[in-house]
Amino acid sequence: MESLIGLVNRLQNACTLLGDYGSAGDSVFSSVPTLWESLPSVVVVGGQSSGKSSVLESIVGRDFLPRGSGIVTRRPLVLQLHKTEPRVEDYAEFLHLPKQRFTDFSMVRKEIQDETDKMTGTNRRISPVPIHLTIYSPNVVNLTLIDLPGLTKVAIEGQPEAIVRDIESMVRSYILKPNCIILAITPANQDIATSDAIKLSKEVDPLGERTFGVLTKLDLMDKGTNAVDILEGRAYQLRHPWVGIVNRSQADINNKVDMVAARQREHEFFATSLDYSHLAGRMGSEYLAKLLSKVLFFLSLGCLMKCSLLFPKIFQFRVQFSFGRILHVI
Repeated sequence: MESLIGLVNRLQNACTLLGDYGSAGDSVFSSVPTLWESLPSVVVVGGQSSGKSSVLESIVGRDFLPRGSGIVTRRPLVLQLHKTEPRVEDYAEFLHLPKQRFTDFSMVRKEIQDETDKMTGTNRRISPVPIHLTIYSPNVVNLTLIDLPGLTKVAIEGQPEAIVRDIESMVRSYILKPNCIILAITPANQDIATSDAIKLSKEVDPLGERTFGVLTKLDLMDKGTNAVDILEGRAYQLRHPWVGIVNRSQADINNKVDMVAARQREHEFFATSLDYSHLAGRMGSEYLAKLLSKVLFFLSLGCLMKCSLLFPKIFQFRVQFSFGRILHVI
C-alpha cells in the first residue's frame, strides 16, 4: 500500500513542478489531457466554519495549519502522509524546500502562511498553485489529502468580490475529476440542507458514489438532539457510510490540549454516548484515516493501470524538462 500511494505522490509532485495542476491552474499543457487530472485524490471540501482544518489536524495528530478569521487556506495544500517505523521522530518536508526538514510544527504552519502570501500577496486572494507538504510519522496512515479553500458566501474586507465565485470554481475543478474522492465536511449543528460541501458534491456526484460525508461538532448539538439519522444514512444517503468526528474546541486549541488527549476524548465520547455508542466502531478521526487510506489504495491501483496509457507523454515531459530535479522526482 505504501509504495503504490507513494508512487501517486511522486507523480503529483512531478505534475506541480511541470506546471500541470489541472484546470484550476494556467497549465501550459491545458490543451491536452493532463496527468494531474488522471491521478486519484482525496479532496477535502467544506465551509469556513465546518471544522475542516481540525479534521485534517486530527488525522495527522499535529497542529500545523494556519488559523484565523476569514479565508485562511488560499492555496491548495497537497498533504502527503507517510507512516514510518516506530520511535522515529515526526518531521515534515515541503516540495519547494527539498533539503529542509521541519521537526517544529509551528514552523510548518509559518512556512505554509509565508508561501501562501508569497504567491497571493497580502490582499487575501487565492492561487491555484498547490503547496506540497509531506509529513512522516509512525502515528499516521499512508494517505494523501488535498485541502482547498473553505467555501464562503461573502468576501471580507480587503478581498475581491469575485473570491466567492473563484473558490467555488477551484473546488469544482477538483471534485469534477472522476478519480476524485470527495471528503464533504459538514457541522452537525447546522441544517444539512444548507451544507455548502453537500450541495456542491451533489452537483458533481449526484449518486454519492465518490462522496464520503464527515459530520463534525457532534458534541455541540443542542441538548436533546442527535445526528443518528444522518450517520445511519436516513436523512441524506451516500454510497459510503457517514463518519462522525469530535474535534478540539477553540478553547482546547487555546489551552494547547494535545492531539493524544483529544483523540482519547473523542473515543470516549462515542463509546459512552447513549446516542452513538452503537456506531462507535466506525466513528472518529482514526477510523476515517484508515478508511480513506484503504479506499485511496484501491482507487490508485485501478487508476495507475489506466495512467499507463499516458506513459509516452510522461517520457516526453522527461526529455523536454531534463533539469535534474524533475527527473529525480519521477
